[in-house]
Amino acid sequence: MSDKVKKLLAEAPLSKQALDTLDVVDVGAQIQAGLGVTIDDVAASEVVLLTMMPDDSQSIAAAGNTTAVRDGHNFVIDALGASKQSGEVLAHTRYLNGHVLFPYTALAHAVPMTAANYNPCHGTPLFDQSVVLLGTVIAKSQELAQAGIAVRTVTLIITDGGDYGSTRCRPADVAAIVADMLAQENHIVAAMGINDGTTDFKQVFRSMGIPDRWILTPGNSASEIRRAFQVFSQSAVRATQGLQLGGFSN
Repeated sequence: MSDKVKKLLAEAPLSKQALDTLDVVDVGAQIQAGLGVTIDDVAASEVVLLTMMPDDSQSIAAAGNTTAVRDGHNFVIDALGASKQSGEVLAHTRYLNGHVLFPYTALAHAVPMTAANYNPCHGTPLFDQSVVLLGTVIAKSQELAQAGIAVRTVTLIITDGGDYGSTRCRPADVAAIVADMLAQENHIVAAMGINDGTTDFKQVFRSMGIPDRWILTPGNSASEIRRAFQVFSQSAVRATQGLQLGGFSN
């Protein structure tokens, strides 16, 4: 783990369990890959971190949902880009199997998902990669806070199946990190479980510490998936406006 990432995480308000989960060499390297833009390049006094982790497992393609997930991600970027606070948003997208589509960057420089850069053909290391993603959110928000920049974060984890392929982390490890984030009251951690006919996504995400009010469970159709992304984008836009959000239903 780089000294920078280690220091940021050590100074963040994290429990010992959360810190122990994140304090692993390759996790730190993956977090470093997502940090992106330097503090010197952030002009805003308030920043919202928009972070998404689209599923790139083979079941997305098998179910015919590749285009819907791609379009949904891009819709969120476009919706935030059209908001009055777009200049205060830093975005970061990392696929579920670890590929960084783009590290934190100004929203105008966010890279859309395309057929050329999104090929869902892997497994579902949901717990391992959720730890990396949330660790990146924590490290970046800590870096901004230390520079005197007020920060709020909105994170979306997307999957169409339960965990398959995690080698290190369990749901409780993710839950410890989520609990520490939610205790700070400036983080939203949301999840989308695309119906695969068998997985109880409410149970999966609850085990990861994600509140029911921030869980979306669209059916396995392009229209329902796009609608779920639209619901998330509305909450993300409201978060950029500094509104206190109680969940997707608000």
